[in-house]
Amino acid sequence: MISKKLTIAAAFVLLTGLSVGPAQAQATAPAPTAPAAASTAAPGQQVVKAAAAAEKKNPYGLMHIIEQKNPVSMSILTILAIMSIGTWYVFFVKFFEQNKILGQAKTVERRFWTSGSLNEGIEKLPKNSVFRGLAEAGVKASQGGTTLVGLSDWIGMSLSRQLEDANSKLAGGVTWLASVGSVAPFVGLFGTVWGILQALIAIGVAGQASIDKVAGPVGEALIMTAIGLFAAVPAVLLYNFLIRRNKVIGEKFRGFAGDLQTYLISKGSK
Repeated sequence: MISKKLTIAAAFVLLTGLSVGPAQAQATAPAPTAPAAASTAAPGQQVVKAAAAAEKKNPYGLMHIIEQKNPVSMSILTILAIMSIGTWYVFFVKFFEQNKILGQAKTVERRFWTSGSLNEGIEKLPKNSVFRGLAEAGVKASQGGTTLVGLSDWIGMSLSRQLEDANSKLAGGVTWLASVGSVAPFVGLFGTVWGILQALIAIGVAGQASIDKVAGPVGEALIMTAIGLFAAVPAVLLYNFLIRRNKVIGEKFRGFAGDLQTYLISKGSK
C-alpha cells in the first residue's frame, strides 16, 4: 500500500518537472529583435522623407509659372520684362546725354564768352555741341536778315527754332518712362485678375475650395502684381529725375540764346 502511494507520488513529481522545464525555457529565451530593428529603421526613413521634401520644388513660385508656360502668363511676364529693361536702358542713355550737355555748358562759360570774337568763340566749342549750333544759327540769322521782320525778331525766331529742336531731342525717350510708369501696374493687375480667374476655375472643377487648389493661382496673381510694381515704380522715379535735369538744361539753353541774341543785336546796331 505504501509502495503504491510512493509510486503515485513519484509519477506526480516527474510530471510536474516536465511541465515546469518548458515554461522556464520559454521565460529565459531572448526576446525577438524585430521591434528593435524597426525602431532603428524608423529614423532612417524619416531622414529619407525629409530629404525628399527638401528636394521638392516650390509649386507657388515664379519658376513654377515659367515651367507651366501658360501663354497668357508668359505674355504678361514678357511685356513687363521688356518694360523694365527698356526703362533702365533709356535712363542710362539719357543720363549720359544730359551729363554731356552739362559739360558743354561749362565749356561755354569758360571758353566762348572769354574769346576775342564771336567766330573765335564758336571755334572753341565742340562740333557736336548744342550751344555751337545755337551760336551758328544766331550768326547766320544776323547776317541774312529780312525786310519783313526786324533784325531782333528774326534772330529771336531763328534761336527759338533751334531751342525747340534741342529740347525735343532732349525729351526724346523720356516719354517711355512715363508710359511704363502708367501702364505697368495695369499689366500686372491683368495678371492678378488672370490668376484669380484660374483659382475660381480650379475650385469649380474640384467642387470644393481646398487650399491646394487656390494657393497656386492666387500666388501667381500676387507675383504678377509685384512684378508690375517692380517695373512701374522705378520708371516713375527715374522719369521725375530726368525731367528735373532737363529743366536745368533748358534754362541753360534759354540763357545762352538770350545772351547771344542781345550780343548780336547790339553788334548789328553799331
